[in-house]
Amino acid sequence: MFKYFKNIFILVFVVFAVWMLFIDSNSLLIHRELNEDINDLKNEKEYYKKEIEKDKKAIKDLSTDEGIEKLAREKYYMKKENEDIYIIEYEDSLKLEKKDE
Repeated sequence: MFKYFKNIFILVFVVFAVWMLFIDSNSLLIHRELNEDINDLKNEKEYYKKEIEKDKKAIKDLSTDEGIEKLAREKYYMKKENEDIYIIEYEDSLKLEKKDE
């Protein structure tokens, strides 16, 4: 086994391989980290594309008078004159406060 390491070509090849795989700035470990970063960025890109589509749909809905009125009634509880609004909240949607005794 040691007779192979006496050959200068094999010794140079082993040193070169170790250098390229672990020590160099373009090493295999750095490439693995960069590939993980690329995958994370691709996932973020898909997330933001979906968010853009949702925002475009919301803008389209709010571009009409009916959409603005619906938002005003549901979110800000606005009403027309001579109109009553009743807000119904279900028990599972309420946040119950714990009483300290």
